[in-house]
Amino acid sequence: AIGSVEDVDFLTGAFKGSDVVYTMVPQQHDSDDYKGFIRKTAQNLADAIAAAGVTHVVNLSSVGAHLPAGTGPIAGMHDAEGILNKLNGVTIKHLRPASFYYNFFSNIGMIKHGGILGGNYPADTRLVLVHPKDIADAAFEEITTPFTGKSIRYVASDEKTAAQVTAIIGAAIGKPELPWIEFTDEQSIGGMQQAGLSEDVAKNLTEMGNATKAGILFADYDKYKPAFSKRKFEEFVKGEFLAKYNA
Repeated sequence: AIGSVEDVDFLTGAFKGSDVVYTMVPQQHDSDDYKGFIRKTAQNLADAIAAAGVTHVVNLSSVGAHLPAGTGPIAGMHDAEGILNKLNGVTIKHLRPASFYYNFFSNIGMIKHGGILGGNYPADTRLVLVHPKDIADAAFEEITTPFTGKSIRYVASDEKTAAQVTAIIGAAIGKPELPWIEFTDEQSIGGMQQAGLSEDVAKNLTEMGNATKAGILFADYDKYKPAFSKRKFEEFVKGEFLAKYNA
C-alpha cells in the first residue's frame, strides 16, 4: 500500500479484513510541499482505516514528533499523529524511532569524492540512532501484542556524537583522518539540491539539522527513554555500511 498512499480506495481495499495495520509515510525527494505531503498521506490513511473498519494501528512516526514546528519534515509527523488520533474507536501506537543508520548510506558519495563527512551542526552534536531492523522488531511486538488507547513508543539502538560517528566510519573504511565538517544552512541546502533533492525537501532537512543541533528533538525522548535495541552502530558500520561503501 505504500506505493499508493494517494489512492484512498486502494488503501481501503488493502486494509479491509485486517484487525491491525502498520502505516507509514514514504520519504520524498522531489516534493514542493513536504509537510503538506505528509499531512495529506496521513489523512488518506485515516480515511481508509475508518472505511475499512480497522481497529488497531501501529504508525511509524519519528523522534521529535512531540513538537508542532521547527523540525522540518518531523513537524509533518506531529500533524500526522494528530490526524490519526482523531479516529474514534481505533487503538493507535505511534512508533517514534531515532535517525536511521541507513541514512549514512547517502553520505558515501560525500566521503568518497569530498573526503569529508558533514552536516549543518557541529561535531559534538548528539545523535540518537536506530537500525531499521530494530524498528521492525518493535513494530512486530506491537502488532502481535494487544494494546489499548492511543500511545507512543520510542525506538533507539545507540547514541553517538557526530564526531564519534565520523571516527567509527573513518576507521572502518581505512581513513582514520576523516573529518566532520559543519556546513552553513546555505551550503546544506545547496548540496542537497545538487544531489537531486527539491528546494523544499532540502530546506526541511536543513531545518531538521538545526533542530538536531539545538537538541530539541530529544526533549520528550529523554523523558521516556527506551532501553537500547540490540544492533549497535559500530556493528552496522563494520558490516552493512562497509559492504555498501565497497560495492
